[in-house]
Amino acid sequence: MKKQHWLWNILAVVTVILCSLVFVMHYKNWTSTDTIEMKILSGFYYKKLKYSELDSVKFVEKIPPMERLNGFSAQEKGKGIYREFKDSLTDKKVYVFVDNFSNQKIAVTYQDSLKLYFNFKDSIETQNTYQFLTDKIPKTSN
Repeated sequence: MKKQHWLWNILAVVTVILCSLVFVMHYKNWTSTDTIEMKILSGFYYKKLKYSELDSVKFVEKIPPMERLNGFSAQEKGKGIYREFKDSLTDKKVYVFVDNFSNQKIAVTYQDSLKLYFNFKDSIETQNTYQFLTDKIPKTSN
């Protein structure tokens, strides 16, 4: 009579399910918006952008040279938390959620000096999100 190795079978199935979930989470940037903020989920990385804290939104062709604190770059994707070389003394973290390095990236400055770079695989979605965030920048009264 053969011994059943049910524990290994369950472990193999759970491993495949977890790996599939992680792949889906990193596959693209997942966003949601409401009246006060935009949420971006990209794998293990999550960022809330309150519209009231936005300072500037612009397009950039390339992200500046940075030191990766954690995250990854693979093919056309780059996700994670970085630190700009010029801010290495202040230790300000820069969030990067790039789905396609060859396309334009949205550079968001918020809370006076914090930065976030992101784009989507679809350049039309990136342009629409850029316009959406530009419209949400608080208007200052002079």
